[in-house]
Amino acid sequence: MLKTTGATFLAIATSFFILLFSPPPKSYYHSLFISSSLSDNASISHHLRTLTRRPHVAGSQANDEAASYVLSTLSACNIKAHIVSYDVLLTYPYSRSLTLTPSPSEPPITFDLKQEIYEGDPYADVADEVLPTNHAYAKSGSVVGPVVYVNYGRVEDYGTLKEMGVNVTGTVVLARYGEIYRGDIVMNAFEAGAIGALVYTDRKDYGGGGGDAKWFPDDKWMPPSGIQVGTVYNGSGDPTTPGWASSEGCERVSIEEVESSGDVPLIPSMPISGADGETILRLIGGQIAKDNWQGSIDAPTYRVGPGPGVVNLEYNGKQVIATIQNVMGVIEGVEEPDRFVILGNHRDAWTFGAVDPNSGTAALLEVAQRLQKLQRSGWKPRRTIILCNWDAEEYGLTGSTEWVEENRDLLASRAVAYLNVDCAVSGAGFHASGTPQLDDLLKQAAQQVQDPDNSSQTIYEQWIQSTESSLIGRLGGAGSDYAAFLQHIGVPAADMRFGAEYPVYHSMYDDYTWMEKFGDPMFHRNVAVASVWGLVALRLADEEFLPFNYHSYALELQKRAEDLENEISDKGITFSPLFKSIEELSKAARKINNQKKEIKEAKGWTSMRRNDHVKVRELNDRLMMAERAFTDRDGLLRRPWYKHLIYAPSRHNDYGSTSFPGIDDAIENAKNLNTAESWHVVQHEVWRVARAVKHASLVLDGKLT
Repeated sequence: MLKTTGATFLAIATSFFILLFSPPPKSYYHSLFISSSLSDNASISHHLRTLTRRPHVAGSQANDEAASYVLSTLSACNIKAHIVSYDVLLTYPYSRSLTLTPSPSEPPITFDLKQEIYEGDPYADVADEVLPTNHAYAKSGSVVGPVVYVNYGRVEDYGTLKEMGVNVTGTVVLARYGEIYRGDIVMNAFEAGAIGALVYTDRKDYGGGGGDAKWFPDDKWMPPSGIQVGTVYNGSGDPTTPGWASSEGCERVSIEEVESSGDVPLIPSMPISGADGETILRLIGGQIAKDNWQGSIDAPTYRVGPGPGVVNLEYNGKQVIATIQNVMGVIEGVEEPDRFVILGNHRDAWTFGAVDPNSGTAALLEVAQRLQKLQRSGWKPRRTIILCNWDAEEYGLTGSTEWVEENRDLLASRAVAYLNVDCAVSGAGFHASGTPQLDDLLKQAAQQVQDPDNSSQTIYEQWIQSTESSLIGRLGGAGSDYAAFLQHIGVPAADMRFGAEYPVYHSMYDDYTWMEKFGDPMFHRNVAVASVWGLVALRLADEEFLPFNYHSYALELQKRAEDLENEISDKGITFSPLFKSIEELSKAARKINNQKKEIKEAKGWTSMRRNDHVKVRELNDRLMMAERAFTDRDGLLRRPWYKHLIYAPSRHNDYGSTSFPGIDDAIENAKNLNTAESWHVVQHEVWRVARAVKHASLVLDGKLT
């Protein structure tokens, strides 16, 4: 009896000792991370000013200097940091010219293709370091032809022109930015028979609507001479190493093979300013364009042509194998070092990059500095956190794609999630996108962080008030570095930012002055992005059970499948195998949620036995790996790099977010051809997706058939 009493007393005493001297719970450190005592808007401002002092396109000395700054900042945070380099194919402009001949009897108009330096521009002394305006990977060549106005250059716009009897073959098209990816604008022009493409920023979309609207530096809008540059490459990564990493001594395909792949345009193209676009529009005749093709209130009446104005477009680019540098920082986990929570942002910019991308780079460094402060307070992550600063994203998600391709097998077996921030801030209003199992986590993080524009509410409260459509977007488009993680190898992913599209995107006016005046004057929005970003990462890295919920995934797939079924209800396509698989996914999601709850309740406050740790690990692996099951080794038809059958870009808009992309593409093709064979392909794609969803449910269930 005495022995029992003594043992009981010892157990109680030991328990009190553990409670008294045990480290704080991880939730304590998470609250500390988002507290005002750790956040530093002045530090973010300093990082951004330093990173944007000079234009720093990929492959330039200025971008290497920016990489060194990121590396030294991470190292100063006691984060193990290193650089991973790749030699990749980049292009730069060598020469370019554009003239417009109004009629055979009139002299040609020559465009200077320059963005004007405004009076008092603090970056005037380095403006000559900005690359001459161009499209990366544009086809070199010289073309002469009448102009046809094609609105936004979408497939449906060419359909409208066909209905109007306008033949695009042999013409140079004029398209405006704003609805689809510029590479798809050029590709659609080529497929329609055009010999060249000009793309401009219309005042209606980027200039404040015209009229009395002011522009930068007096307002946020794009100046008339502003030009949106960017890539027209339709692939991901180095074009000469499709599907494998551009490591030292690697195999490369020839330029001829690159051109035959269909990922680079086969006609010359050029970005031009709104002012130059309007000049050309004034000299286009023919039928009047539809009302929704027209411009701002004081713009000329837009006509579609062709001609009578004739354009002479000449572009010559140089192709260079250049070294790019990804900067990587690693905080190793103490309990599960082989499980990776990855945060990423790219560093390279077409010009100064204050919004795109270095507001995100500044936020990444802010997260790193706060994590250092947590470490000083005793925090250690359960799982490994990796901070990534990518290079050459602007050319085609190159740095992140090469790293994922090089580390494909390790990442496919060990990556918990990838959290992306590209443009951290371009204005007010929080936006987040992600794979559905992260929905609850994103909402919960937003509920814990104060709205930077209204201290009386949280980001979540602002978010739900301002969002008209679904709260959380999806990552079907390939617009940033999450693409390789999610769409190629099936890692759960999220992306977040404050603000939406901004007028000076990819122009020389995207500088620190624009950010300070219009994007985030007090840098409080950038602080808020860092808070949500870091908090989501901390919960993924620290919580014993991964905070994933696949039930919302099943609900979303059900709704999307119903929409597609209704769209083609008269074509004899059965969606029953897909609905059956979705039902199985829903059951598996409920089952694993219940299993998680049961293990938590069985634990109570007592310490876990070893076999309980094994149960937790096994359950987490199922949650982590289920997303991989949505991928297919063969990839999408004619786009094999994209392996994910649930989320991938639309075939005619690389930025567009599409669910069931293989089914979507097949339906579009079948509607055009309307043959039995084309509709058979649709049915095959439904079966493919059904099998992928079935595989995901089996992974979640955790039992062999």
